[in-house]
Amino acid sequence: MNFALSQEQEAVRKMVRTFVDKEIMPYIQEWDAQGHFERGILKRLAELELMGVCIPERYGGSGMDYNTLAIVCDELERGDTAFRTAVSVHTGLNSMTLLQWGNEFQKEKYLIPQARGEKIGAFGLTEPGAGSDVAAMVTTAVKDGDSYILNGSKTWISLCDVADHFLIFAYTDKSKKHKGISCFIVERTFPGVTTKAIKGKLGIRAGNTGEVFLEDVRVPAENLLGEEGEGFKIAMSALDNGRFTVAAGACGLINASLEASLKYCHERETFGKKIGQHQLVQQMIAKMVAGLETSRLLVYRAGWMKNQGLRNTRETSLAKWFACDQAFNAANDAIQIHGAYGYSNEYPVERYLRNSKAPVIYEGTREIHTIMQAEYALGYRQDKPLRRMLPAWPFEESTQVEDLKEIL
Repeated sequence: MNFALSQEQEAVRKMVRTFVDKEIMPYIQEWDAQGHFERGILKRLAELELMGVCIPERYGGSGMDYNTLAIVCDELERGDTAFRTAVSVHTGLNSMTLLQWGNEFQKEKYLIPQARGEKIGAFGLTEPGAGSDVAAMVTTAVKDGDSYILNGSKTWISLCDVADHFLIFAYTDKSKKHKGISCFIVERTFPGVTTKAIKGKLGIRAGNTGEVFLEDVRVPAENLLGEEGEGFKIAMSALDNGRFTVAAGACGLINASLEASLKYCHERETFGKKIGQHQLVQQMIAKMVAGLETSRLLVYRAGWMKNQGLRNTRETSLAKWFACDQAFNAANDAIQIHGAYGYSNEYPVERYLRNSKAPVIYEGTREIHTIMQAEYALGYRQDKPLRRMLPAWPFEESTQVEDLKEIL
């Protein structure tokens, strides 16, 4: 086992951390308070070649490994969950799914511009009545000549007002239940596609989240991803990638909570000494450290399996469940350490707590992952290789350290 990051990975971490410190940290409190999604951040990430960090170079990406994607998400969420979410959805849920399931025509038309950051991708699975219960969806796709007609709606869709392309899941045969779900690449410009942002969110206020409405949307048959009836498998494999990025981002939120708490511990005094000298405060700091280190190990194990081209549903589920719970606990303890000041937006920790709640719910609730881990242990659940697996790393070519852009 080698637990050391490569020279390339260390360079990426430094680059993203510097980017976050310069271009997110000074403005995020204001963006969060205003509910403003700063689209310019996506443009800058594209300029740094990070919107397709783990997509092969032949498809417009940087050709780096899957754990480098984890590092990018870790550092972005240290700035704010909104921007890690953007990469999770664009890269993890959409682009990596196109890489795994798309044909060459679809990769040329959609994956390459997404990997370059010229176009933005989103993911449409959740519906008002279908979250964890995917089979409860009501969106339909009816074959009509060389097209499909889609009708329905999706909700809680990140980047809903920003994305150029959506992966939309719909029933092509309701009688087959989850085996009758198919996946389609839907362009925003297709007639009948409209979106609407959701306001009043508890957290991730600096992110764009909303609804996608589909009214008699004609989608070319060539935009069917995979085969008819493979939509459920495609969705679950996409979630393996999305959950991986969410788990990695949770590490960044733990780290942000820890950094803020350490800083405050060295500034604040009570009962004649720095609060960091109080044992119960030290206990909270120690839990953050343990949560961060353990979560990163789980994430990197899942990333290693992705690099080997191995099925990693179980490992990714455990990483997502554990890391997101640890992030919520770390943010909660950070507020406790800050005392009354932690309850105010004068300090960032109240934003961390608000942001930490959504990842415990989306991409598989805490309860769903609990059941999954128990069923794996009991032998009720077993994974088999999919018809199309995510390609192993290294790809044919890989970006070298000296090619990474400088931002200082």
